[in-house]
Amino acid sequence: MEYDFVPMPDRQPLIWPDNKRLAIILTINMEYWDPVQASDKPYYPGGPGIVGGNLPGNVYDNPNFTWREYGQRVGVWRMLDLFDAEGVQASCTMNAKMAVERRAVVDAAKERGWEIVPHNYVQDELLTDYMFDETKERDVIRRTLDIYEQTVGKPAKGWLSSSLRSTLNTIDILAEEGLYFITDLLNDDQPYMVRTRSGNPMVSVSYTSEVNDFSFLRQGLTVETGFAMFKEQFDWLYEESATSGRFMNIGLHPHVIGQPFRIRALRDFIRYAKGFEGVWFANREEIADWYLKTHESHITPKA
Repeated sequence: MEYDFVPMPDRQPLIWPDNKRLAIILTINMEYWDPVQASDKPYYPGGPGIVGGNLPGNVYDNPNFTWREYGQRVGVWRMLDLFDAEGVQASCTMNAKMAVERRAVVDAAKERGWEIVPHNYVQDELLTDYMFDETKERDVIRRTLDIYEQTVGKPAKGWLSSSLRSTLNTIDILAEEGLYFITDLLNDDQPYMVRTRSGNPMVSVSYTSEVNDFSFLRQGLTVETGFAMFKEQFDWLYEESATSGRFMNIGLHPHVIGQPFRIRALRDFIRYAKGFEGVWFANREEIADWYLKTHESHITPKA
């Protein structure tokens, strides 16, 4: 996996379909955590917990497990109602165990025709556990893709790793498995091409750890300051997009933003963004497909 360092001033203007200015990707992360792990090492939670302290993996952590399960039982349905009411789509990510253990949530996204992106096998397992064993890493990816295809009904096209913890081999493996966009790289507001050892194409469509509902927990944001974060990101990118297209991703977790005292921040932002011309509520596949056809007019490939 390799990509060129091309600073923003060295690129040509990025032109979105229909001359849109700013693509907004609203990511709903549909994630399942095992109640316990087969290890006495500290449990890796894949995000902030609601109760602090590290328990061994083989010890059940009731408050954190059931808090996350709130998102599956209640929070995600509140989010779906909001998206339906506002008439916008989500780009959903799904780990394989979510399809096995919480199929109703996945089916609800499928019924709406929303994008679903594979998101590892289970949330508490990381690809970096297999940094030095590519065979085992490929096995996790293939098991994930098999369940994805059985559940979604078609092969996957992109990928998001649990906690964004991919290895130097991940993108090459994904390209060899027929995928063509990756979300793990956090380094841009525009798509770009990644070179792979197979020569198969790979588009980076960045996720974000900053404009993310985890900021409500990490930074103590309220509804008003959370909305202000979303709005500030949007306003600056929208201004920049007058000369070259940008995308804006918001990472959303049903057990966080799906809480009644937080969700208004998301609703108010969607309504705010809908008031601007040239805004495209997009999914990653749409962006990757468009960029595969147009990338040479944006960033000239190096010899």
